Amino acid sequence: MKDRRRHWSERLKVTLWTLIVPPTIWAGHFLFSYLWAAISCAKAGAFATFPTLFVVGTFLALILIALSGWIAWNQGRIPGASPPHEDSTDIDRLRFLAKSTLLLACLSFVGVLFTSLPVIFLRDCL
Repeated sequence: MKDRRRHWSERLKVTLWTLIVPPTIWAGHFLFSYLWAAISCAKAGAFATFPTLFVVGTFLALILIALSGWIAWNQGRIPGASPPHEDSTDIDRLRFLAKSTLLLACLSFVGVLFTSLPVIFLRDCL
């Protein structure tokens, strides 16, 4: 089973398009959060007692960002020459993009958590 997962993640290639996936998910969650808060406040005048839709959206965003970071982490561990990776080879470019994607995934994960904090602490729509 582990070999199937490893091969699945190794088949996916980290590119510039995969680099923007975590911040895009974060931005989508940010937009979703504000829309959810606006609709909740307009309908009920206060946040719901337990915001099920918001929790599901937050967990979905966190899972997708974690999956993106996990794929980047696996791609960055491809064996090759030892550091520093200064050559213009395909492996060095892949490692650079994988490391950048991993760092953006970590930042986006924390960003989604911080975007979710107002729902936890604020209960009034004033």
